[in-house]
Amino acid sequence: MATVPSKPSLWNKLNKFVREVRSEMRKVSWPNRKELITYTIVVIVTVIIVALFTGVVDVIISGILNLLTRLGG
Repeated sequence: MATVPSKPSLWNKLNKFVREVRSEMRKVSWPNRKELITYTIVVIVTVIIVALFTGVVDVIISGILNLLTRLGG
């Protein structure tokens, strides 16, 4: 009778996963403090620019739609 290999237990899978995550995290190139501050400022400025652009486009489109509803009604 042939033996069927058993599935790894949940604990073994979890243990393997954690080992692999630790191994990959050691390979990560982490930014230093100056780089982190620079990247954070770039993200904040970009978010502000996109928010302003979206707000301006929203006001323009709302104005056009209000004008069209007054003319149509």
